[in-house]
Amino acid sequence: MSVAFRRESDEEHLEPKFEQPIAPGPNLVTARGLALIGERVETIEAAVAAETDEEARKVLLRDLRYWHTRQTTAELAPEPEKGEVGIGSSVRVRMNGAERTIAIVGGDEAEPGEDRLAFSAPLARALMGAAVGETVAFAGKADAIEIVEIA
Repeated sequence: MSVAFRRESDEEHLEPKFEQPIAPGPNLVTARGLALIGERVETIEAAVAAETDEEARKVLLRDLRYWHTRQTTAELAPEPEKGEVGIGSSVRVRMNGAERTIAIVGGDEAEPGEDRLAFSAPLARALMGAAVGETVAFAGKADAIEIVEIA
């Protein structure tokens, strides 16, 4: 008998819908990051309430489950030690002769294009714990990055 005659429905051949993956490890956030998560939850809740299409609603509910999890597991990162790079720091560095300012934030707040890096990003990990005037290794180069200023 042909497969076409045995199939119960077209839905059995659709790709399964998985939950959004959550990064392993602690969900450390800055105060700004926690506020952004709260805003995201409120926005999605409003969209769910207004949505009439069932498929679109399912997508929104999936997003809402993700952001509710991020909100409930969020831990405010401890303040970095004075004069030391940590989560919540804005650090001016000199790399390859050019200066740039990088903010080290939680994963959900990260925007690499705007120089807001997640604390788990390789560059942020290289900077963590450093002080002004120090140089740190990065990408296999010793003394690749000089810490110019920490705010």
